[in-house]
Amino acid sequence: MEAMTTLPLTPDELLTTTRTVRKRLDLTRPVPMELVRECLEIALQAPSGSNRQDWQWIVVTDPGTRAALGDIYRRAVDRYLASEGAAGRLFADDPERAKVQQRVGGSVAHLGEHMGDVPVLMIPCLRVPERNLAAGNQAGVWGSLLPAVWNYMLAARARGLGTAWTTLHLMYEQEAAELLGLPDDVRQAALVPTAYYTGETFKPAARQPLDEVLHIDRW
Repeated sequence: MEAMTTLPLTPDELLTTTRTVRKRLDLTRPVPMELVRECLEIALQAPSGSNRQDWQWIVVTDPGTRAALGDIYRRAVDRYLASEGAAGRLFADDPERAKVQQRVGGSVAHLGEHMGDVPVLMIPCLRVPERNLAAGNQAGVWGSLLPAVWNYMLAARARGLGTAWTTLHLMYEQEAAELLGLPDDVRQAALVPTAYYTGETFKPAARQPLDEVLHIDRW
């Protein structure tokens, strides 16, 4: 199958403009499954520990299942926004960062209300024997999946799609697992809404200066 047209982005432009998209997801425009499959083919090129490739990918397009996942996510968002660690409450002593965090909190609330309306919900999963995650090696376990999820999101961005990396639904992981019919040895890593986006494009985000977080040789 011929690859679908990608945007004229340099590697650096792709890496610096792949944004979390919440309010700008187009809830009205269907996303072709062929396009999702193309993004997942690129996801599978990511590194995997010992080349095990234990990843599994659930793509949800059924309206009823999307609505049910959306309800789970909305309840998780409500809990999150009521917590002390919610984005809108962080950095209260830094007016500039607080302003950004309040916008983030507002966009989280928006996605909480509309997750079930997003045309494609992708849930990346990992096979874990007996659902037990070994103590002391969480980085190695999830490091065999999360780069592939990021590959998926980069591939989506290059094809004019917006995504968001969300994990709040994992507050109700077992409920979501039952809804999706997951085997006992499969754990979910994220919930990635995928849709075309409104507006023209994205720009790099404001970030802390590198020298504030960089350490050479030791802390």
